[in-house]
Amino acid sequence: MQKERLVLGGGCFWCTEAVFRNVKGVLSVVSGYAGGARQNPTYEQICTGVSGHAEIIDIEFDADVISRENLLDIFFVIHDPTTLNQQGADKGTQYRSVIYYNSQDEKDTILNSIEKAQDNYTQKIVTEVSPLPEVYPAESYHQDYYNLNSSQGYCQVVIAPKLQKFMLSFPELVG
Repeated sequence: MQKERLVLGGGCFWCTEAVFRNVKGVLSVVSGYAGGARQNPTYEQICTGVSGHAEIIDIEFDADVISRENLLDIFFVIHDPTTLNQQGADKGTQYRSVIYYNSQDEKDTILNSIEKAQDNYTQKIVTEVSPLPEVYPAESYHQDYYNLNSSQGYCQVVIAPKLQKFMLSFPELVG
């Protein structure tokens, strides 16, 4: 097993977490915060938009089962990387599209994935690509949110369609 890490944000972390928990080869997904100046931010603090943090997911995956490129392909299908600081009705810098890298090789892979994904969009992809900052896990009630609250309205209206889009677009990667 070759464990690797990918930290990214594509709007509300409940949405991205729900999708990536269902990807073959993904070992764990933790919702959290990254990219801001404050240490150990709370959800209330990042919701103000002034902390600088994005809602992210911290993915651990088995690179022998799924590649970083495949994970990035999924990422660019399940959210809109062309909207700055917004996904649907969720607006603010905490909802920005962002991918963090830990090495030049990872950065190159990310930039290549963006270039490839751009062919699927008429608007320019505005996903932030930045060095991996400190990552802070979100509060426990945010973890595995969709599975624990799937009948809730937001889950049915916003998350379930993203999960379905993933499953239809990448049936071979559903775990």
